Amino acid sequence: MPSAHMFNALKVMTFVLALGAVGGSAMAAIDAQDAVKARVDHFKTMGRAFKTIRDGMGNPALDNKMIAAQATIIRDTSAGVVSWFPAGSGPSASVKSDAKPEVWSDAAGFAKAAQKLQTESAKLVTVANAGDADAIRAQVRATGGTCKGCHDTYRVPDKD
Repeated sequence: MPSAHMFNALKVMTFVLALGAVGGSAMAAIDAQDAVKARVDHFKTMGRAFKTIRDGMGNPALDNKMIAAQATIIRDTSAGVVSWFPAGSGPSASVKSDAKPEVWSDAAGFAKAAQKLQTESAKLVTVANAGDADAIRAQVRATGGTCKGCHDTYRVPDKD
């Protein structure tokens, strides 16, 4: 028959293991929430750049250098999109996220959509540097279309 001392030691060890498991879960939730915050910040950077481009599109004389600079921000920032969605950073009871589960369940499709944004924003940099206003307008629409396509499939719609 186990001694009282042995029984108490077993209780303490069980408590420590349970505490570690709970602490590990809490730590994972904190890390997941940090991942969500980081990706939101990255998307806000791209959103500001795209808004600057769209605002500039209303000017009769397009500022192609400004558009190229903002498109470069989008292109460079978008290179990390897939890495901003690590496993465990999706929507759950402990993590608030506008990402749909499809980001993870259709990882190949999501990666393809992210690559399309990189491709279209790189084209926008090239077209803007060339200075052809009609080509710039067309490529701004194409680049914006990649954003919309990804949002439609992989992001929870905004609540208006």
